[in-house]
Amino acid sequence: MKLNLDCSGKGDPTVILDSGGGVPAVGWIKVQPEVAKFARVCSYDRAGYGWSEPGPLPRTSLQIARELNALLAAAGEPGPYVLVGHSFGGFNIRVYTGLYPRDVVGLVLVDASHEDEEERIQGLLPVAVRKEEKENDEADEKLDRILTPLLIHLGIQRLVVARGWNMPTYLSKDLQQELFYLQQQTKHRQAVEAEGDASSQSAAQARAAGNLGDRPLIVLTAGKPYEPDPLLTKADMDRQYNMWINVLQVEEAHLSTRGRQIVVPDCDHMIPFERPDAVISAIREVWSAAARR
Repeated sequence: MKLNLDCSGKGDPTVILDSGGGVPAVGWIKVQPEVAKFARVCSYDRAGYGWSEPGPLPRTSLQIARELNALLAAAGEPGPYVLVGHSFGGFNIRVYTGLYPRDVVGLVLVDASHEDEEERIQGLLPVAVRKEEKENDEADEKLDRILTPLLIHLGIQRLVVARGWNMPTYLSKDLQQELFYLQQQTKHRQAVEAEGDASSQSAAQARAAGNLGDRPLIVLTAGKPYEPDPLLTKADMDRQYNMWINVLQVEEAHLSTRGRQIVVPDCDHMIPFERPDAVISAIREVWSAAARR
C-alpha cells in the first residue's frame, strides 16, 4: 500500500497534520506553508484519501496510527513530533500518542471529536426527537449513496462547484475544484464510509489511549452556534452547544496537565479552512513549548 506524504520546512520537532473525516491532505493548504516557515511539517492522505491507495479494514484509529508510523519511518521523517488532529484526526493522534509515547512531545486538537460526544449530546434530547433524527440521518445516508454517483455521472456535481453554489465563501474556486476531484473518487468515498463504520471502535481506542501526561496541548474549539435544526427548540440547541464547548472540549483540554482551550468565536467546524491563522498560532505555541523541553 502506498500513502501520499508531503513534507516541507525545517526545524525540530516535526509537525504532523492529520485531517478530519472526508478531508484529504490538501485541507491543510492554508496552514502548512506558514508552519513550514518555522518547523518541519508533514501532511498526508490517509489510506483511500487523495493520492493514497486504499488500506485494509477496519479503518479504525488504531489501524490508521500504525500506518502513519510506518509511513513516517519509510519516508525517513524521524520524531519527535507535534501532532495536530482536526475532528476525527483527533482520535488518530491520541491513539498514536498511546502507541508511541516517546515520539510525541506536543499536540493540537482542532475541534476534535470526543469519544462520548454522540451519547452525551444526543442524550440531552427527548427520546422522540432522538428517534426521528436517527431515522432522518439513515434516510439521508441512503439517499446520498444512491444520488451522488448519478449526479457525478450527469455532471451536476461539477456544475455545482463551477458555479460556486452552496460552497463556503472561504474556499477559493481552485481549491473547491481540487477538493471536488479528490473527494468524488470511489476509493475516497469508500474510505470515508469505512472510517464512519468503525467510528465507535475508534472512539473506544481513543479512550483507552489514556491521558497525555504533561505534554503541551492546545484544544481549538469552533465557537459559532450550531445551524438551526427544525426538530429542535432553541433551548435544545443551547444545551447541545454548551455541552460541546463548555464540557466535552474542556475535558479534552484536561487530557494534559499543560492543556488549555482556545475558543475561536467567529468560526465553524472547518477551522483549518476558515481560520487557519488560529491553527498556525496554536501550532507555533505548542511547537515552541515542546522545542524548549
